[in-house]
Amino acid sequence: MITFESPARDAAHIGEYPRHPITALKAFRKLADDKEDTFQVFVIIRALSGRSLAQQYYRLLKDAEGGRQAYLREELAERLQDANWLAQFSDDTVGGTYRAFLKPRNLTAYGLAEESRRLDEPDIDAAHPIAWYARRQRDIHDIWHVLTGYSTDALGEACVLSFTFGQTGNLALAFLVTGALIELKRNAWRPPFGRALLEAWRHGRQAAWLPALDYVALFEMPLVEARARLRLARPVAYERVPPEARNGFRYAADAVVGGEWSRQAV
Repeated sequence: MITFESPARDAAHIGEYPRHPITALKAFRKLADDKEDTFQVFVIIRALSGRSLAQQYYRLLKDAEGGRQAYLREELAERLQDANWLAQFSDDTVGGTYRAFLKPRNLTAYGLAEESRRLDEPDIDAAHPIAWYARRQRDIHDIWHVLTGYSTDALGEACVLSFTFGQTGNLALAFLVTGALIELKRNAWRPPFGRALLEAWRHGRQAAWLPALDYVALFEMPLVEARARLRLARPVAYERVPPEARNGFRYAADAVVGGEWSRQAV
């Protein structure tokens, strides 16, 4: 368990990083070779984010609930890793669906956190508000999968990144989404990957601003109700891509899919 008590070593520049496009390109080549290498995603985000993280934090402070969350500074990874806490939620809630989302995929909140710590970033666990916000954004990634209805196939991951770009405007995410589209199209040109990614970006723009949410309270809410309150639209274009094609593989011309906009569609 991390205590997050150490002061930032470079507080003057935390959340405001110089852009390194060559580093991002090299990392993307590694990611294209091994799509399970999540660490390269963090490298790309670090290399291209610029001032996005600091700007998002200042926006958080101007939101009533976001400001409260910043004041409380709860470390969500600790909460999300607690199996006993997750067990209390009924199956139809956000929390229950998140629990069901993690189990078959062998995902954990700590697992994503450990991947991020492989970065050469001295302040990733610092006792600093912007470092806390960066950890929060990392920890809610899988919750956004649940809320948006995108699975963890290659297209689903790219759609969550596109949705997040619509929410935050972080250019690093636009780079990742563009690269993902190129890789998907390289292997299978027929599926409408671009349409799904564009729809995800639009949904991110239209939805409520999710970084400011009280996620502890949200987990108690029925998923259907949460999606309605947060203006989260059904991912129709994504659902129209057959499951067997969502990792970029070729598929039969007559393949169809009819996903449901429900708690199971995660």
